[in-house]
Amino acid sequence: MTQPVHPHYLPAEDRYHNMAYLRSGRSGLKLPAISLGLWHNFGGVDTLENSRAMVRRAFDLGITHFDLANNYGPPPGSAEDTFGEILRKDLHAFRDELIISTKAGYYMWPGPYGEWGSRKYLISSLDQSLKRMGLEYVDIFYHHRYDPETPLEETMSALDQVVRQGKALYVGISNYNAEQTREAARILRELGTPCLINQVSYSMLNRWVEPDLLDAAEQEGVGLIFFSPLAQGMLTDRYLHGVPEDSRAAKPGTFLKRERITEEYLTRARKLNAIALMRGQTLAQMALAWVMRHSASTSALIGTSTVQQVEDCAATVQQLNFSAEELAAIEAALA
Repeated sequence: MTQPVHPHYLPAEDRYHNMAYLRSGRSGLKLPAISLGLWHNFGGVDTLENSRAMVRRAFDLGITHFDLANNYGPPPGSAEDTFGEILRKDLHAFRDELIISTKAGYYMWPGPYGEWGSRKYLISSLDQSLKRMGLEYVDIFYHHRYDPETPLEETMSALDQVVRQGKALYVGISNYNAEQTREAARILRELGTPCLINQVSYSMLNRWVEPDLLDAAEQEGVGLIFFSPLAQGMLTDRYLHGVPEDSRAAKPGTFLKRERITEEYLTRARKLNAIALMRGQTLAQMALAWVMRHSASTSALIGTSTVQQVEDCAATVQQLNFSAEELAAIEAALA
């Protein structure tokens, strides 16, 4: 049931008391350990009042970073429309307390200039994003995926350009591997606009960043923010007893397919859940804390469908540390 949203929103006065804030690479910017992603459940097909309730509760809990992209929806662009409306109705007065990010790289419009990494596409896309959200600037603008056909110098100089134009305060990259990250960071450093952050997928079930990208990010002074840290819900207690009929895995057309909920997965998940309970956490909270254990980690990006999920994930920061024994038990459970 969607909670009613009070029309005159005032954020909680204690909103900065319990959240942890971590520096992104070698920058002056700190991000909350838990950030809210608007990839799902904030599109034109979703209920605005539920989207508003989740964003407002997140801010009440010290989640200051809201992550978007040009193509988030569905339909593409509608998550930015939704967030723009929430900003106007609820958060306009608190703009200087917010970190708002968006990205460009995936398909957005027909023709040769509607995707990838050209200067033409990136700057056009950011202009459209700013218009949808009703903003003069975003805090972070990302190139969303490496473009093998456009010179990296062109893509990075477009990022440098939007900072100099005042359309973005910082720039980042997303889905770049270790070698690509090093090269992008070098080019941006030479241009005078350092690479703030790389947004990549990472979880207990998806460990491709280890160790090359973790090392590259640390050496280059680039923060890492992780999307899908709960593996589309597989690292929650949702599927410990199979596939509920109202779950994401039960619905057609979603990233999480029913066939991924195998006996092998269930065995691992139940072992991990037992470790989490011994830590006084849910499986989801432990999974979020686990991706944050590296020195290069800046934030874990959550996707939620309810206010309750926002609250549960935010509580992760009460227990971010692991003992050597706990880490060894997690490795054994994953083996």
